[in-house]
Amino acid sequence: MPRLKSLEELRKLRDEVKRDMAVRDRAGAKIVVAMGTCGIAVGAREVMGALLRELEATRAEARVETVGCQGLCAHEPLVAVEPPGLPRVVYGNVQPGMVSRLVREHVIGGQPVREWALTGRDLMGCFGDSNGAEDADQGETKHE
Repeated sequence: MPRLKSLEELRKLRDEVKRDMAVRDRAGAKIVVAMGTCGIAVGAREVMGALLRELEATRAEARVETVGCQGLCAHEPLVAVEPPGLPRVVYGNVQPGMVSRLVREHVIGGQPVREWALTGRDLMGCFGDSNGAEDADQGETKHE
């Protein structure tokens, strides 16, 4: 982050942070971004920024949370999407260019982007629950 050189720059930064926090606190779908060291190293901050911008642009009803390491370093950056009343879907290897489709199809439309979703034994316990347990017997992991 560049050094702030004036009170006006500080005010501008404050307004940007307030806007981002307002987007993060909306009701609706819950979106969780893994921000452990491994995720940050491969672009989780950029994914988070793209996600906040897309949610603001689309006015999608969603709240954004962050968590630490989820133990799936090989699949970072990780993003979990949980629309109200629907199961959580975890996406792996998420890049900023994927965010628009995730928001439009899954957060707004309620339809997971299946080719990007992780499933199976790798997800057991990920994001605090046993999401994916139904696929654990096959031991499948699907990602692109």
